[in-house]
Amino acid sequence: MTVESTAARTPRRSAGNKAGTTGTKRTTSTTKKAAGAGKSAEPALVQLLTPEGKRVKNAEFDQYVADITAEDLRGLYRDMVLTRRFDAEATALQRQGELGLWASLLGQEAAQIGSGRALRDDDYVFPTYREHGVAWCRGVDPTNLLGMFRGVNNGGWDPNGNNFHLYTIVIGSQTLHATGYAMGITKDGADSAVIAYFGDGASSQGDVAEAFTFSAVYNAPVVFFCQNNQWAISEPTEKQSRVPLYQRAQGYGFPGVRVDGNDVLANLAVTKWALERARTGEGPTLVEAFTYRMGAHTTSDDPTRYRTDDERLAWEAKDPILRLRRHLEASGHADEGFFAELETESEALGKRVREAVRAMPDPDHFAIFENVYADGHALVDEERAQFAAYQASFADEDGGK
Repeated sequence: MTVESTAARTPRRSAGNKAGTTGTKRTTSTTKKAAGAGKSAEPALVQLLTPEGKRVKNAEFDQYVADITAEDLRGLYRDMVLTRRFDAEATALQRQGELGLWASLLGQEAAQIGSGRALRDDDYVFPTYREHGVAWCRGVDPTNLLGMFRGVNNGGWDPNGNNFHLYTIVIGSQTLHATGYAMGITKDGADSAVIAYFGDGASSQGDVAEAFTFSAVYNAPVVFFCQNNQWAISEPTEKQSRVPLYQRAQGYGFPGVRVDGNDVLANLAVTKWALERARTGEGPTLVEAFTYRMGAHTTSDDPTRYRTDDERLAWEAKDPILRLRRHLEASGHADEGFFAELETESEALGKRVREAVRAMPDPDHFAIFENVYADGHALVDEERAQFAAYQASFADEDGGK
C-alpha cells in the first residue's frame, strides 16, 4: 500500500464527511527511506491487473471496482483501442505534413482512460496537451484536437460543454487554474471535484508547487494526476527528484499514492478514491501514475538519442491494452467476434479522422500577428512585412506561380 497519510488536519469543508471514510483512516504510510545520496528505494504501487492480465486483490481499492461488469471491462478496452488508433492516425498525419506537431500518448492509455472514466459529468478537467484519452472520455470530438495542432483553431470545443478545459501548452500552469476553480466551486457549495493532469517534467515547475500549497491550505477539492512516463523529453525522472514523485505530497500535507499507470482498473479505482476524498471535504490528493511513454515526446523528438531499445522493449511487455485483452480472454468476457468488430470500428475511426483533417483549411499564415497588441505595434508591423516578403519569395522561386 503506497498512500501517504499526510492529511490528518481537520478539513474545512467537512459537511459531507462520512464516519469511517476519512483519508486518514483509509491510508497507511509506506514511505521508504532514501538509499544513498539522491536515490530512493523503489516503492510498491497499487496494481489490480498484472502485466499477464491476472486479477490481483487489494484490500483498500477493490471496493472501487467491485461493481464493474464484463460490459464495463469491454468498454474500457474499447476506449483504449480507439484512443490508440486515433493517436496513431494523428502521428501519421503529422508525418505527412497535415499537422504542425503531435504529442503522442502511446503507452499511457490506461492512465488516461482509467482516470477519465472515474469522473462524474459535473467534475471539471484541466488537461495539458497529451490527454487525448481523457478528451475521448469527456466526449470531445478527436478532430477538434487535431484542428488545434493544425493551427486552424485554438481548441475548437467549448470547455464548459464537456467540463474539459482547452489544452494547456505552458507546462504546469493548468494546476493553478484547477486549484483556483476548485476553490471557487467550494465557495459555491458544489460537491463536484476537479482533476488536473500533468507530467513528471511539469512536477518541477514552480506553478505546480504553488498549486500544491494553495490547494492544501484551502483544502481544495482537486486531484493532481501526474502521468510519470519517466522522461521529461530527454531528462529522466531521477534527474528531477530525490524521492518518488507521489511522496512530494507529504511535504504539503495531503496524501499521495503511486499506481501502476499501465493498469486501467487500478487507475480507475485510485482516481475514484481520490475524487471521493475531494467531494467529501478531505481536500487534495496527488496520484502518480507510473507509466512509460513508448513513443516520442512529440513528433519533433527522437527518443533513440537518449534511451535504449532494451528499456522500451521491457515496457512494451507491460502494454496496457495487451494486459486487459489477456484478462478479457482468460476470464471469458470477450470473444474473437468482439475483437474483430472493434478492429473494424477502429479502422473506421482512423478513416474519419484522416478525411476530416484533410478537409480542414490551411491555417492563415498571418493570423499569428493578430491580437498581439490592442492598438497595433510598429515592431509587429515590421515583422509582418518581413514574413510577407519571405512568403512571396516562394512564389518567385516557382516563376510567379
